Amino acid sequence: MERVRITLTRSPIGYNKRQKATVKGLGLKKIRQTVEHDATESIKGMIYKIRHLVEVEVIGNSGGE
Repeated sequence: MERVRITLTRSPIGYNKRQKATVKGLGLKKIRQTVEHDATESIKGMIYKIRHLVEVEVIGNSGGE
């Protein structure tokens, strides 16, 4: 499965509750914090909702397939 590296680049302060909850759901707490996730459809949807707050880098396959 493809993996993505997600970095929070902007603060969610001033954005609505749903966007803040999405940031939290991805495991991001501080600006410049980076997390890695499998690129599932749900993760891609979460990234799309907060694309103005994050940077995304595709890091390839996890080797599970």
